Amino acid sequence: MDILLVDGYNIIGAWANLQSLKKENLAEAREVLIQKMAEYQAYTGYRVIVVFDAHQVKGIEKKQKNHRVEVIYTRENETADERIEKLAISLSNIKTQIHVATSDFTEQWAIFGQGALRKSARELLNEVEAIEKRIQKRVEKIKVNSPQSKIPITDDMLKLFEKWRRGGF
Repeated sequence: MDILLVDGYNIIGAWANLQSLKKENLAEAREVLIQKMAEYQAYTGYRVIVVFDAHQVKGIEKKQKNHRVEVIYTRENETADERIEKLAISLSNIKTQIHVATSDFTEQWAIFGQGALRKSARELLNEVEAIEKRIQKRVEKIKVNSPQSKIPITDDMLKLFEKWRRGGF
């Protein structure tokens, strides 16, 4: 099993579209990241865990599932880096490959030393964009290959049928 641990605010700060969205609405930037990670999870089959620092969201530690993506808000005074390191240790086993998405150089080396694979914010963005393109191509192919109707009907006939349907003889 592959697990992707995502440093949420680090990725938001590194992706241009999320960075600009963050200035206007931080909650929306978080939601967009979670949605993109849900697409990533659905396409790759990875278990995805997004970790956000508590300093941005005050209160106690909070865990939730959103679009099958696990979202963790750390405890107060606990950084996302610390939580990701703990998760990398606790989730690591012979059958699991841990990937950590962050552009924090120190964090990359810390998790790399624990056997996890690092993925920079740019690498993750490139993967997400490639996945979105593949999904779009599939959707377009399905649209092209799906039959429009069993009987070809002209627009004039459709208008006439619609008129009859509405009671206008």
